[in-house]
This record gives sequence, C-alpha cells and structure tokens, in this order.
Amino acid sequence: MKISLLSFIAFFAAAMAVQAADKIRVSTFSTILTEIAQQVGGDRVAVTGHVKPGIDPHEFEPKPEDLKIVGDAQLILLSAKHMESYVGKLKEATGTKGDLVEVGDGFASLKMKSEKDPDKVVEDPHWWQSVLYTEKAVKIVRDELIKVSPADKATFTENAAKYLAKLDALEKWVKVELAKLPRDKRKLVTSHDAFQYFARENGFTIHAIEGVSSEDQPSSKKVGDIVAAIKSEGVKAIFPENIENPKVMTEITRETGVKIAPPLYADGLGDTPEASTYEAMYKHNVVTIVEALK
Repeated sequence: MKISLLSFIAFFAAAMAVQAADKIRVSTFSTILTEIAQQVGGDRVAVTGHVKPGIDPHEFEPKPEDLKIVGDAQLILLSAKHMESYVGKLKEATGTKGDLVEVGDGFASLKMKSEKDPDKVVEDPHWWQSVLYTEKAVKIVRDELIKVSPADKATFTENAAKYLAKLDALEKWVKVELAKLPRDKRKLVTSHDAFQYFARENGFTIHAIEGVSSEDQPSSKKVGDIVAAIKSEGVKAIFPENIENPKVMTEITRETGVKIAPPLYADGLGDTPEASTYEAMYKHNVVTIVEALK
C-alpha cells in the first residue's frame, strides 16, 4: 500500500507535535539558567529563555507574551537574590500550575552596602561569576527537573554529571590561567559591582563604579575614590561591560591615563560567539583580565 507524500508529511508533523507536547516546559529568566536547563534537561525539555543574551537582566521586564508562556510552564527558573523585581507577576501568571524556583536562594550570598542607601545591606545576585556556585545551580536544576518528571531521573542525573565535569575542568583551567597574574596586580575596576564572587575565589580587589545593579549611579565622591585607588595601586586597566560603557569611564581614563580594556560579560551570556556559552563567557573574561593587568 502506497503512502502519499502529503500523508507522510502530515503523519510526521503530527508525531513531532506529540513529541513537543510531551516535553517538560521550562521558562528561565537568566541566560545562565537557560543553558543549565538545556544541558541537564536535554531532549526531555523545551526551554524558553525570556532574558536573551546581551540583554541587561537588571532592566528586564516581562511582557504579556512572556507571562502567557510562564503560565503554561511546568518549571520556572529565576536567578533570585532580588535580581528579578517581577517575581510577583510571575507567581500571578503561574497560579498553582508551575513550580517557581529562585535558584540563587539555594546557596549563601555575598552581602554589601547599598549604593543608594549606605545604611542598607543588599545581596549580590551575580552568583554565576563563581564556577563553584554555578555547579550548585546545576544540581538544584537537576533536582527540580527530577521532581517534575521522576521517570527521567536517570537521564537528568547523567546529563548533569557530564555538564558538571565540564565545569570542573573550567575551574581548573581558571586557576592555571590566573596563576599568570601576580597577586599584587589583581585589582579589578569594573562598570558595576558584579564580580565579587569571582574576586572572593581568586584573590581580587574590586573597585566598582556602580553598585550591584547597573541602574545604580555613582556619586562624585565614589568616582574620586576610584581615581585615587587607580593612581595609588598602579592599576593598569579598567573594564567596561558588554551591555554598557558608562560615560564616567571616559572621565576616569582622562584623569588617570589608565587604558580601557575589552569588555567583560558581567550579567550573563552575550550575543557574540566569544560569550555564547557559559564556558566561553568565563574564559573570555579571565583571558581579558589577565592580558590587561599582567
């Protein structure tokens, strides 16, 4: 019995639709978590990354179409530590249907004084600048996916183990690469305060122009303090970010003569090949820092 081409196409399309419907629907609000969900979930997940590479997550606000997708999701992943100001909207969109997980709240925070209110202490939400914390995030996502689909436990466990092995190798590479940079040169002047987790693990001192949010504007006193630190500590370069290049950086270079290094990726993956994956982004940052400061 012959099957017409149109019948075959219809059958194939129907099969693909069933397969897509069978996948676990995941919504993510971090480019890092998008990659983690895809790596751990593999073929068993359909991941919608609402925050795209190259977009500032501090300024992102979900649109109605985002909320519609979230309302149908089985798992929603957030960076948390107060990174997302719209958690209430997401909870309203999901009702009781989706499992909303604030991944960063699963491990300890670095805390610092607020740029806007010096009497207030805020959490640093940039946990992905620590490879070790990213490994913790992988385990959290793995466990949450298993909760949604216990039948896929073996698959999620195996996928997570493979990804964790890559992160272990990345962490070892970072230590070797940073060994090229003497301890007394580990001074990092950045656009905003997004590298404290990186600094803690690798012995850097951070001088950030803005606060933990890219929306925090520096005072003239803080800019003056950074200029003084650059001069007294012999800092060779300052680092803009892929998302922005504050005008105040130009002022600092004019007053100090320090060079502006290539941009770092602070708030997630970029829309360029050099930062299209977590490993690529992290390696780009490390190599850029070492080359500019050594």
